[in-house]
Amino acid sequence: MAENNLDIVALIPARSGSKRVPDKNIRPLAGHPLIAYTIAAAVESGIFADVIVSTDSEQYAEVVKHYGADIPFLRPADLAGDQSPDIEWMEFTLRQLQQSGRSYDCFSILRPTSPFRLPETIRRAWAEFSSQQGVDSLRAVEKCSQHPGKMWVIRGRRMTPLLPLGPAEQPWHSSQYPSLPEIYVQNASLEIAWSRVVFEDRTIAGNVVMPFLTKDYEGFDVNSEYDWRLAEYMVQRGEAHLPNVSRPVYPG
Repeated sequence: MAENNLDIVALIPARSGSKRVPDKNIRPLAGHPLIAYTIAAAVESGIFADVIVSTDSEQYAEVVKHYGADIPFLRPADLAGDQSPDIEWMEFTLRQLQQSGRSYDCFSILRPTSPFRLPETIRRAWAEFSSQQGVDSLRAVEKCSQHPGKMWVIRGRRMTPLLPLGPAEQPWHSSQYPSLPEIYVQNASLEIAWSRVVFEDRTIAGNVVMPFLTKDYEGFDVNSEYDWRLAEYMVQRGEAHLPNVSRPVYPG
């Protein structure tokens, strides 16, 4: 149970139709399926009333049950496409839970593709979120490695700056990096929000969003084979640390 007697639910999305890295959510990384590390981090954080996985796959369901997560129902196939917006499965999940008598004040979305998110990461994010007044949600961000002020949109044989800002005499695309404003990009590590933003506004973030600055590899996201090889390399070299998984390796 979280502080202040609030009921918080961890929601872990794990659809089965990944194309760039097939079945990445259950692909083994350092012995365990990728999703096991997110489940372990959520459980060990100690802030959640329940840790629930949203998946459309019976196979995935068996894996996550082995690692201690709850799957009260499967996600419908029409909410599990590669272009399905998060609000669709979120709204479906929270309403189904509510109808079964399980209501929560807050939710946190923890995506399995961020295996280096630790229990301490989640606890730190919750401490920051719960200390603020008047916010709808918190979202993990990190400083951009590629500044959007240096990005372009190409149309035919011409291109224009993505961000046509800055003084005319010194546009951002012709400026040195140290002179550009700091810009942050969201990562897949975590999101926390009040459940009311889904029910009242049909959004997962609301209107007032606060930043959560991830550290080191907390926001690393596995979305390609290159990312996967890099994650394996960092684990082998001890450069990044995975949450401790107390369950035995899934036998499948």
